[in-house]
Amino acid sequence: MPRLSLPSFSLERFRRQLASVDALPQLCVLGVVSGLVTGAVMVAFRLLLELGGVLFMPGGDHEAFEGLPPMVRSSLPLIAVAIIGIFLWRQPAAARKLGVGHVIERLTYHQGRFPLRNWINQWWVGVTTVLGGLSAGREGPAIHLGAAAASGLGQQLRLPHNSLRVLVACGTAAGISASFNTPIAGVIFAMEVVMMEYTIAGFMPVILASTMGALVAMLVYGSEPAFQVPSVSLGSLMNLPWIVVTALFIGLLAGLFIHVARSERIAGLPVPLRLALVALATATVGWWFPEVQGIGYDSMEAALAGNLAVEVLLALVVAKLLLTAITVASGIPIGIIGPVLVVGAAAGALAELLGAWLFPQLEMEPGFYAMLGMAAMMGAVLQAPLAALMALLELTHNPNIILPGMLAVVVSGLTARQLCRCDGFFISMTRHGLHPLQQPLMQALSRVSVPAVMERSFVATPRMVTRDQARVLLDARPAWILIVRSSDDKPTLALKAADLARALMDETQEAEAVGEEEDALIDLLEVPGLRLEMAPIHHQATLSEAFERLNDQAVDALFVEQGRRPKQQRISGIITRGSIERYYSLK
Repeated sequence: MPRLSLPSFSLERFRRQLASVDALPQLCVLGVVSGLVTGAVMVAFRLLLELGGVLFMPGGDHEAFEGLPPMVRSSLPLIAVAIIGIFLWRQPAAARKLGVGHVIERLTYHQGRFPLRNWINQWWVGVTTVLGGLSAGREGPAIHLGAAAASGLGQQLRLPHNSLRVLVACGTAAGISASFNTPIAGVIFAMEVVMMEYTIAGFMPVILASTMGALVAMLVYGSEPAFQVPSVSLGSLMNLPWIVVTALFIGLLAGLFIHVARSERIAGLPVPLRLALVALATATVGWWFPEVQGIGYDSMEAALAGNLAVEVLLALVVAKLLLTAITVASGIPIGIIGPVLVVGAAAGALAELLGAWLFPQLEMEPGFYAMLGMAAMMGAVLQAPLAALMALLELTHNPNIILPGMLAVVVSGLTARQLCRCDGFFISMTRHGLHPLQQPLMQALSRVSVPAVMERSFVATPRMVTRDQARVLLDARPAWILIVRSSDDKPTLALKAADLARALMDETQEAEAVGEEEDALIDLLEVPGLRLEMAPIHHQATLSEAFERLNDQAVDALFVEQGRRPKQQRISGIITRGSIERYYSLK
């Protein structure tokens, strides 16, 4: 009987397609899959938090610290910090890097490859910090878990590194989307904060991933927005000057937060002292103001509805801001996005109360300034104005707030950057000055892997060959001759095949003139022509990795190795400095 055959899917062909800069359909497939994976991871993380609330918190709400006796809620930070100190600080420093900062670092210096140990640590550390009453959020852990899961999928399939970078952005967007039910904000956050670039090839798979992440979350939690907020509008244009003043104040708060979080005085303290500082400070404030503990979304909803007392708002603005910053400065890996939103909402609500007292003629709707404060604080701390505006729009479902939101976000962002001299929080947490992900050359070279540019026409040979062997090499019509002169059979020099052909012709004519034998050896190191020093690079590497390796090794060419095990690796191509420069000039 004839055998039925389905269209074959070649994983190796899929990898080769992904190596190119225009592999948009393949990247979109990865976006859908990574969005589903990240959505499931985010739901699992939220369910863990809810399970902890059911087991330990009144009413099964993991945010209900107000319902606990003062002694109990003040003990929780002591226990949480003790657990983190015992189980996390025994591990190497590299294993203690978690959250969004770790995602950006792995994307910048490791092409989006994540260690498994850090991913496992993020699960229990994220749950411990939130349920333990520290001022911590769930979005940072969710982004790390989602980005690492999506990247891990690519690593298991041995995809080229340029596609791993897109998978990291997909996981980030889906994590934000599944957390807040804000798919557009997830996309903008991934491109603005993590990738730090906007490209069509990057946008489309990230949009698909964010959509899939939101759909997975909707299947479990429904399609309602993350927060129930009132419908508000600008009202009188006389509010605009007070919005500017409010945004200026919030920008200063953002600058204070970043400076404290980067404090070298706190970071320079001994580890036990740092951990004790965080535990005791949180426990002390939590005794009197439990609203500062945990993420604080319940307090933020109350602020949006205008139901918080002035002293609670002050505690959220001052104490929660400082507790979050001190925790970060002490080296405890926490999510900061949730607390930043809570602080911003409280600051906006305070500004609304003060404005109503100073200017009773202004028409101020309850919750209006709290919403603006959320966006202004997020935009200023992250230096991500578009992500903040999209989050504001999707959280409120109110397009009327965009105009005043734009004003507030710009003013607060400029204040933090210009008056407080602060970069974005996650940029400042990695490196001062221009971040590598912001460099146009490295951005362009990171979008494509070496198989898309490398020269595949080559032959490898020892240094000494006969004329007949040289002719056999040239019969294959290679572009390059790779000269092996080491004991491990690795080529170290590259010679243009045209130079060998020219030299062979001259050698043959001279040999015929003097009657020399055909089996005389030719030393390829003596052949007139340009020889390029070579170093190895893996076929999954991006052109940015190749460019850096060329500079680090001080060579002009790389031979591309393919294979997972050292003894099974084969050379699949050669890439020169000139080929990288030609690619960049054409793009």
